[in-house]
Amino acid sequence: MKKKTRATAPRGPKRRKSIMAERKSVPQRVTLPPAPRQSVAPNEARITIRRLRTQLARALARIEQLQASADTDFLLDIPNRRGFERELKRAIAYINRYHASGALIVLDVDRLKPINDAFGHPAGDQVLKAIVAALSRQIRSSDVIGRLGGDELAVLLWNLSETDAKAKAACLEEAVDQLTFMFHGRAVTAGASAGVAILGPHAEAGRALEEADRAMYVRKAQRRHEVDAR
Repeated sequence: MKKKTRATAPRGPKRRKSIMAERKSVPQRVTLPPAPRQSVAPNEARITIRRLRTQLARALARIEQLQASADTDFLLDIPNRRGFERELKRAIAYINRYHASGALIVLDVDRLKPINDAFGHPAGDQVLKAIVAALSRQIRSSDVIGRLGGDELAVLLWNLSETDAKAKAACLEEAVDQLTFMFHGRAVTAGASAGVAILGPHAEAGRALEEADRAMYVRKAQRRHEVDAR
């Protein structure tokens, strides 16, 4: 018997067709001409930079004004609670780092509510302004006085021993006690009770405020007892 031979088709033409098909399917790269460069004159660039720097300086100044207003009591023009706590934390950080010393005095204004009730809040505002002015005359320019809220004030003092801080607290009380106000033909006095916290190398802002506040309430009760005993 004769062996059957398998017929093989010529492969050359089919290979060429497939190569041509691949070439047709591959997208041709298109080279775009380079975009024209926009030339800016050096003088115009300097003017633009100067203008942007001016705008940036104005924006930064406005931000600083807004931050300052957020930390300031508008009535008394002293730091509010937020601003004073920021100053207190900064002072404590310095004290902790350089082993310095300081004191925190919290003062509560006496009889402010009766003044507001009897003569109106403008009278109470006048009393607060006069008290802040009196306290400012008793402290150094490096010290800080702030309003914690309502009738409560605070003073941050640098480089004082505990004995000196308590003596300063008594001096501040006396300065407020000596103030006299005239409303509707009536002489009115206020007063203040002061509590002290010493700021040492391991002080913390929140704890110092709490300590001075507790001492202030103890002093307030003591002063009330002294008035009742007269």
